[in-house]
Order: sequence, then C-alpha cells, then structure tokens
Amino acid sequence: MDRIKFLGDVKIRPTLIQLLNLGMIICSALMIWKGLMCITGCESPVVVVLTGSMEPGFKRGDILFLHMNKEPIRAGEIVVYNVDGRDIPIVHRVIKAHERRDTGEIDILTKGDNNQVDDISLYSGGQLWLNSHHIIGRAIGYLPYVGYLTIIMTEMPIVKYLLIGVLALLVITSEE
Repeated sequence: MDRIKFLGDVKIRPTLIQLLNLGMIICSALMIWKGLMCITGCESPVVVVLTGSMEPGFKRGDILFLHMNKEPIRAGEIVVYNVDGRDIPIVHRVIKAHERRDTGEIDILTKGDNNQVDDISLYSGGQLWLNSHHIIGRAIGYLPYVGYLTIIMTEMPIVKYLLIGVLALLVITSEE
C-alpha cells in the first residue's frame, strides 16, 4: 500500500521536465561536438594524450586541440593519426614527409619525441609510411593535465559509472 501511495506522490510534470533537461544537455553536447568537427575539419577535434611518448612537450593527460586543412603536412608538425586495425589515435611528430611527384600524395614518417625509434613498428603490417587519410589532425593547442579524468575513467570504469550516476541523480533531483 505504501508503494502505491509513493507512486501517487510522484509528480509527473516535474519529472518529465527534468528528463527533458537531461536530454537537452546531451543534445547540446553533441551539437557542440559536431560544430567543432565542422569548424576544425577533424573527425575528432579534441584528443587526450594517453602515454609519455611526447614528453617533454606533451605529458600524459594533456588535452590537444586539432585542426585539419588542405595544406600539406611538413616535418616538425605534431599530428594525430590512426592506423588500420587500431582504435586509439596516436599523437607523434612528423620526422619525414615526402610528396610523390606523380600523384601529389604525401608519405609521412612519425616518431614520439620521447621514443628512441620511429613509428614504423606501430603502423599496419608491412606499412612504411602514413598517408594523408591516416591523419586525423594537426595539434594547434593544448591544456595540460585536463584529460586525466578521461584516462581515469578508461582505466577504472567504475569511476565512469559513478560519475554518470551522480550527474544523472543531480539532474533528476534538482528543483529547477
């Protein structure tokens, strides 16, 4: 009987408003992300540095802002790339870039600043160079250590679920 009384006390209109607010927050975040994709020309305009391979320039947990344009990639630039068969993008510096005269395609060789050897061992089997379709974007700025929350949530999924639960509880139980 108490359960029925509790269900009768729940006000449907404020609950629906809270759920709509939660939906608007999620939609707003997605619109901002898609807007950044259009402005920067990158499929992933923001990435987190996951390893120390780019130290001392970028440390683990730094957030990088990316941009991609039509200009050819040159040696010395820091790029984020994806190789076939790997889901996680890699942040490294271009050490060699060769433009093919016949096609105009650029062959790129990368290396982490803190690594002893180039990245050929990270590329797909038998691949010696990256091409422009592997490049996600060029690093144009960064925020130090801000991405550690992402790393913690990836390495300890319970933290992610707790954070999502707390945020959902705050949205649902707030008065406004």
